[in-house]
Amino acid sequence: MHGEYKVPGGKLVVVDLDVIDGRLANFRLAGDFFLEPDTALEAIDNAVNGLPAEADAATIAAAVRGALPEGATLLGFSPEGVAVAVRRSLARATSWRDYDWQIVHSKAVPPVMQMALDEVLATEVGEGRRGPTLRIWEWDEPAVVIGSFQSVKNEVDAENAEKYGFDVVRRISGGGAMFMEAGSVVTYSIYAPADLVQGMSFADSYAFLDEWAIVALKSLGIDAFYQPLNDITSPKGKIGGAAQKRLGSGAVLHHVTMSYDMDGQKMTEVLRIGREKISDKGITSAAKRVDPLRSQTGMTRAEIIERMKQTFTQLYGATPGDITPEEYAAAEKLVAEKFGTPEWLYRVP
Repeated sequence: MHGEYKVPGGKLVVVDLDVIDGRLANFRLAGDFFLEPDTALEAIDNAVNGLPAEADAATIAAAVRGALPEGATLLGFSPEGVAVAVRRSLARATSWRDYDWQIVHSKAVPPVMQMALDEVLATEVGEGRRGPTLRIWEWDEPAVVIGSFQSVKNEVDAENAEKYGFDVVRRISGGGAMFMEAGSVVTYSIYAPADLVQGMSFADSYAFLDEWAIVALKSLGIDAFYQPLNDITSPKGKIGGAAQKRLGSGAVLHHVTMSYDMDGQKMTEVLRIGREKISDKGITSAAKRVDPLRSQTGMTRAEIIERMKQTFTQLYGATPGDITPEEYAAAEKLVAEKFGTPEWLYRVP
């Protein structure tokens, strides 16, 4: 069995192993990481050999850490990274390059249609009718997108939302509210087979699925990094946040919203955000704009998106795609039956 895991922000960890009588055997670790002393490699191999095949990632990582010689140095990887690679090999996980990716950057649609398209496209990927896809969202009207488990009245000031023309919609993934205006954010969704994240915890998969975006931001001169659980940030403040949903169809939906140039004052009027939440978003004054992408790059939103698409294509291979008429029709049906209904929006009042 063979498994690979590119540590987010680090190096590639490669493992080969067999399972004999329910235990790991003939284990071999390799990769482009750095490890001192040399004898530590053999110590890691010996620590993994003999472990039960059903051992979880924590057990494997503990065994590796316990076998390391005193003073051993691991650069670009960790015992946890080895454990993820082992679990991925046992689950026969896939990698990015195993798929023919499409990049969809299509027309703006109403906020409620954005919610429906996420479910439709993820389902289509899970059921094998669409290849894995990266979709860039476009907005031409304001909206608040709340997480699947958030309370509408706790998150949104209904009077101010109406005053400023903000539609309120609920997505299928968890996490916090997203404040959207035309031209103010960069939002993308990844629709992938669950095999791509096999052997990873939710926490591991967040950083794994967004590593390409970190690479793109760094290429623009932003010192971006991932802050667990689900934030993309920089020394100058938070840039964006991710949310994720695993579907029963066998797909993973992962989406991210990054701030380009938002009106911080308006956001605090529409969203019921306390002082701690404002601080978490990198806003020192509610009257200031939230503009980490614009201020740190000096580039237009379109230029940033183009660099992101180029980076994804260079790393994983991708071709331009689009949403089919059938997928739009399925999304419209979901709007009528689910996302556009009061029952869905106020399922947590």
